[in-house]
Amino acid sequence: MMLPDLQSSLICDDVRQERNGKFMLIGLFDAIHAERLPVAFAKMCIVTRWCSGEGTFTQRSRILHPDQKTVLAESKDVQVQLPCPEAAATSIELFININFPTEGTYWVEVLLDGDLKIRYPLRVNRIERRTENA
Repeated sequence: MMLPDLQSSLICDDVRQERNGKFMLIGLFDAIHAERLPVAFAKMCIVTRWCSGEGTFTQRSRILHPDQKTVLAESKDVQVQLPCPEAAATSIELFININFPTEGTYWVEVLLDGDLKIRYPLRVNRIERRTENA
Protein backbone atom coordinates (compact mmCIF):
# COMPACT_ATOMS: atom_id res chain seq x y z
CA MET A 1 0.00 0.00 0.00
CA MET A 2 1.21 3.51 -0.87
CA LEU A 3 -0.66 6.63 0.29
CA PRO A 4 -1.90 8.74 -2.63
CA ASP A 5 -1.36 12.44 -3.26
CA LEU A 6 -4.33 14.79 -3.36
CA GLN A 7 -4.21 16.25 -6.86
CA SER A 8 -7.21 18.58 -6.45
CA SER A 9 -10.38 19.35 -4.51
CA LEU A 10 -12.98 21.70 -5.98
CA ILE A 11 -16.50 22.85 -5.13
CA CYS A 12 -19.07 23.16 -7.91
CA ASP A 13 -22.82 23.18 -8.57
CA ASP A 14 -22.95 19.95 -10.55
CA VAL A 15 -20.87 17.29 -12.31
CA ARG A 16 -21.66 15.41 -15.50
CA GLN A 17 -19.77 12.49 -16.98
CA GLU A 18 -19.41 12.11 -20.72
CA ARG A 19 -19.58 8.72 -22.46
CA ASN A 20 -15.80 8.75 -22.80
CA GLY A 21 -15.47 9.03 -19.01
CA LYS A 22 -14.43 12.69 -18.83
CA PHE A 23 -15.98 14.75 -16.04
CA MET A 24 -17.52 18.17 -16.70
CA LEU A 25 -17.64 20.43 -13.65
CA ILE A 26 -20.41 23.01 -13.79
CA GLY A 27 -20.34 26.23 -11.80
CA LEU A 28 -17.04 26.19 -9.90
CA PHE A 29 -17.15 28.51 -6.89
CA ASP A 30 -15.35 29.45 -3.68
CA ALA A 31 -17.96 31.79 -2.18
CA ILE A 32 -21.73 31.97 -1.71
CA HIS A 33 -23.47 35.34 -2.03
CA ALA A 34 -26.93 35.67 -0.50
CA GLU A 35 -29.37 38.54 0.08
CA ARG A 36 -30.78 36.87 3.20
CA LEU A 37 -29.36 34.61 5.86
CA PRO A 38 -29.70 31.83 6.69
CA VAL A 39 -29.35 30.58 3.14
CA ALA A 40 -30.07 27.04 1.99
CA PHE A 41 -27.77 25.89 -0.79
CA ALA A 42 -29.76 23.34 -2.79
CA LYS A 43 -26.92 21.32 -4.32
CA MET A 44 -23.16 21.35 -3.88
CA CYS A 45 -20.55 18.90 -5.15
CA ILE A 46 -17.05 18.39 -3.82
CA VAL A 47 -14.88 16.83 -6.52
CA THR A 48 -11.63 15.26 -5.32
CA ARG A 49 -8.89 13.63 -7.39
CA TRP A 50 -6.19 11.31 -6.02
CA CYS A 51 -3.06 10.04 -7.77
CA SER A 52 0.38 8.46 -7.23
CA GLY A 53 -0.82 5.90 -4.70
CA GLU A 54 -1.72 2.25 -4.50
CA GLY A 55 -4.38 0.46 -2.47
CA THR A 56 -7.88 1.10 -1.10
CA PHE A 57 -8.53 4.12 1.09
CA THR A 58 -11.51 5.79 2.77
CA GLN A 59 -12.27 9.43 2.04
CA ARG A 60 -14.64 11.68 3.97
CA SER A 61 -15.34 15.37 3.39
CA ARG A 62 -16.97 17.87 5.70
CA ILE A 63 -17.86 21.52 5.97
CA LEU A 64 -17.16 23.32 9.24
CA HIS A 65 -18.82 26.43 10.69
CA PRO A 66 -16.74 29.60 10.97
CA ASP A 67 -15.88 28.55 14.56
CA GLN A 68 -13.74 25.86 12.86
CA LYS A 69 -15.03 23.17 15.24
CA THR A 70 -18.74 22.59 14.56
CA VAL A 71 -19.50 20.30 11.60
CA LEU A 72 -22.17 21.81 9.34
CA ALA A 73 -22.29 18.90 6.87
CA GLU A 74 -20.38 15.65 6.42
CA SER A 75 -20.28 13.11 3.62
CA LYS A 76 -20.52 9.38 3.95
CA ASP A 77 -17.35 7.34 3.57
CA VAL A 78 -16.17 7.04 -0.04
CA GLN A 79 -13.85 4.22 -1.09
CA VAL A 80 -10.88 5.36 -3.16
CA GLN A 81 -9.23 2.57 -5.13
CA LEU A 82 -5.90 2.94 -6.88
CA PRO A 83 -4.68 -0.34 -8.45
CA CYS A 84 -1.21 1.08 -9.24
CA PRO A 85 0.79 4.29 -8.74
CA GLU A 86 0.06 5.42 -12.32
CA ALA A 87 -3.72 5.32 -11.74
CA ALA A 88 -5.92 8.23 -10.66
CA ALA A 89 -9.25 8.19 -8.84
CA THR A 90 -11.93 10.90 -8.89
CA SER A 91 -14.61 11.04 -6.22
CA ILE A 92 -17.73 13.21 -6.30
CA GLU A 93 -19.55 13.92 -3.07
CA LEU A 94 -23.01 15.43 -3.24
CA PHE A 95 -24.35 17.69 -0.51
CA ILE A 96 -28.07 18.57 -0.66
CA ASN A 97 -29.85 21.46 1.09
CA ILE A 98 -27.00 22.69 3.25
CA ASN A 99 -28.19 25.50 5.49
CA PHE A 100 -25.60 28.23 6.06
CA PRO A 101 -26.91 30.12 9.11
CA THR A 102 -24.55 33.10 9.19
CA GLU A 103 -22.15 35.13 7.15
CA GLY A 104 -18.52 34.14 7.53
CA THR A 105 -15.74 31.82 6.41
CA TYR A 106 -16.72 28.16 6.48
CA TRP A 107 -14.07 25.49 5.99
CA VAL A 108 -14.03 22.47 3.64
CA GLU A 109 -11.94 19.55 4.87
CA VAL A 110 -11.00 16.38 3.01
CA LEU A 111 -9.77 13.44 5.08
CA LEU A 112 -8.19 10.20 3.89
CA ASP A 113 -8.27 7.27 6.32
CA GLY A 114 -9.08 9.81 9.04
CA ASP A 115 -6.10 12.09 8.34
CA LEU A 116 -6.71 15.67 7.19
CA LYS A 117 -5.30 16.12 3.68
CA ILE A 118 -6.58 19.59 2.77
CA ARG A 119 -8.56 22.40 4.33
CA TYR A 120 -9.75 25.43 2.38
CA PRO A 121 -12.17 28.34 2.88
CA LEU A 122 -15.73 28.72 1.59
CA ARG A 123 -16.89 32.28 2.18
CA VAL A 124 -20.58 33.09 2.77
CA ASN A 125 -21.31 36.77 2.09
CA ARG A 126 -24.46 38.78 2.62
CA ILE A 127 -25.07 41.15 -0.27
CA GLU A 128 -27.41 44.11 -0.47
CA ARG A 129 -30.18 43.95 -3.00
CA ARG A 130 -29.74 46.65 -5.60
CA THR A 131 -32.78 48.67 -6.53
CA GLU A 132 -32.92 50.54 -9.77
CA ASN A 133 -34.31 54.05 -9.87
CA ALA A 134 -36.95 54.67 -12.51
